[in-house]
Amino acid sequence: MADVNRGNRPLSPHLQVYKLPVAAVTSILTRITGHALVAGILLVVWWLVGAVSGPGAFAAADWVVRSWLGFLILAGSAWALWYHTLAGIRHLFYDALIGLEIESSRKSSWAVIVGSVVLTLFTLILFFIG
Repeated sequence: MADVNRGNRPLSPHLQVYKLPVAAVTSILTRITGHALVAGILLVVWWLVGAVSGPGAFAAADWVVRSWLGFLILAGSAWALWYHTLAGIRHLFYDALIGLEIESSRKSSWAVIVGSVVLTLFTLILFFIG
């Protein structure tokens, strides 16, 4: 086998060189948020099971839900839910072959990101006002 002198160049694009397109980032985030929703679901299910199990179990679960960690998990789950919903709607358009061009895909990716943040803030405002 011939000895190929590759020099000092990288073998493939590296994260320091290659910038992921926003559509790729949103695709990765869709998978991450789908899995992250499990944390919020488990917390809510624990809280509901505690509510039917008795005052001691409910007090423990309610303390965790009302703590700063519980708030972070539930607020993160709210964002993940909004993000996952908007990304799913975008995929419905993709399935209909709408918005597959690079520029429209980039715009819809940013719309999903910004929309999920705005809807999460709106949800939190409604939660604390109501």
